[in-house]
Amino acid sequence: MFEMADDDWRGKPITMSMDTVAVVADGIADHVRRYDLPDVQVVLHGGEPLLAGRDYIDGVASALRNAIDTAIDLRVQTNGTLLSDPMLDVLARNDIRVGVSLDGNRQANDRHRRYASGQGSYDAVARSLRRLRERAPHLLAGILCTVDLRNDPVETYEALQEFEPPVVDFLLPHGNWDTPPPGRDPVAADAPYGVWLSAVFDYWYATSPQRCQVRMFSEIIHVMLGGQAAVETVGLAPVSLITINSDGALEQVDTLRSAYAGAVGIGLNVHTHGLDEAITHPAIIARQQGRDGLSETCQKCSLHRVCGGGLYTHRYSVGNGFMNPSIYCRDLSYLIRHIHRRVSHDVARLRAGGI
Repeated sequence: MFEMADDDWRGKPITMSMDTVAVVADGIADHVRRYDLPDVQVVLHGGEPLLAGRDYIDGVASALRNAIDTAIDLRVQTNGTLLSDPMLDVLARNDIRVGVSLDGNRQANDRHRRYASGQGSYDAVARSLRRLRERAPHLLAGILCTVDLRNDPVETYEALQEFEPPVVDFLLPHGNWDTPPPGRDPVAADAPYGVWLSAVFDYWYATSPQRCQVRMFSEIIHVMLGGQAAVETVGLAPVSLITINSDGALEQVDTLRSAYAGAVGIGLNVHTHGLDEAITHPAIIARQQGRDGLSETCQKCSLHRVCGGGLYTHRYSVGNGFMNPSIYCRDLSYLIRHIHRRVSHDVARLRAGGI
């Protein structure tokens, strides 16, 4: 958000005012009633949301739970540096589950996740994760890890396992055809991210019992076996999320900021529009069309039902907009075919054994 193509954050409030929080809570409540939703998920995101402070987090949680008359899966995504005992008390009291961003061991994490002084954040995050595991292990929702090809894949996975996360999310660095991610040459035939992830998959898949879910792998297997993905990174399920910025603006998923300035905007705001109005916006509809929303190249590919064309954000180019395969097309193909070989071999072996 702060380092890529879109810098409109400079004109936004640093935090959402409590007046806007109240409008957001009422808007979600109205949406819940209108569509009779059994549950909703609300994620407090940033920047770093815990910088807003304990009282603010407590107030936001109270406003949401008091207004919304259905089950709320309330979460916060944090870099983990501010998970003090008093903050954990607030999170526990409000039943706010915690996703922590950590990129591996000290060397791996501190390549990118550093303080303004240049000092790495690993030690602080590790202390926070241990504190969370000791005091409120049920609140740990998982660890988010951005892939860096310079880090050893198995060592990275093992470093995360020290903190016993129920889920690990491996994320590909944001990029597109005009601004490729590190190590991804748009014209090269290699698949460095696919190879990296496949190494993790082999290690994870061979471990019995598995110590955690790796969401990307589990979702790929689920879709291969006929299911529907629950994430936007794979599969053809319609995207069902909306971002609400600090000024109340209703926006598309924030990762689109990596594509171009203004990519997230749909011209709506909670102060003047209901959440249901976003459903009919062309930019939202574009992400709910399944196969018909893919490029011709993707539609002709035998893997499109599994990869779903890749993350929407990673498809962008100036010439074709989002009607391209993902910049990670070769990597996704490599990984999916690798997983298919392993899983299909085991399925065949089980069938041969009469199971």
